[in-house]
Amino acid sequence: QVQLVESGGGLVQAGGSLRLSCAASGRTFSMHFMGWFRQAPGKEREFVAAISWNGGTTYYADSVKGRFTISRDNAKNTVYLQMNSLKPEDTAVYYCAAGRGPGRLWVLSSYEHWGRGTQVTVSS
Repeated sequence: QVQLVESGGGLVQAGGSLRLSCAASGRTFSMHFMGWFRQAPGKEREFVAAISWNGGTTYYADSVKGRFTISRDNAKNTVYLQMNSLKPEDTAVYYCAAGRGPGRLWVLSSYEHWGRGTQVTVSS
């Protein structure tokens, strides 16, 4: 079982940056691919970014490509999401997720474990 706890959310002005962290419990973190998803009020949860178990492969939604960077530190059981050039439309609750596969890393149903989320609010 993997438990995930997100942190680093907050209120930031448009154009600013935030770094989200997701700390995982358990000894199998390095065997999981990891993803970040987000959900804005009244909208469905959507894919943001994902990273393979060894960090060798990353995927990004078109809406964040070039602005967000996902990374992981398996020694610290932590995955990060560096968010730059934030826009008001990035406002959402951001969720960390872990999966063992098989599955496509940009698909929500590929993930078995989810955190409770952290709020990111970008003011204009």
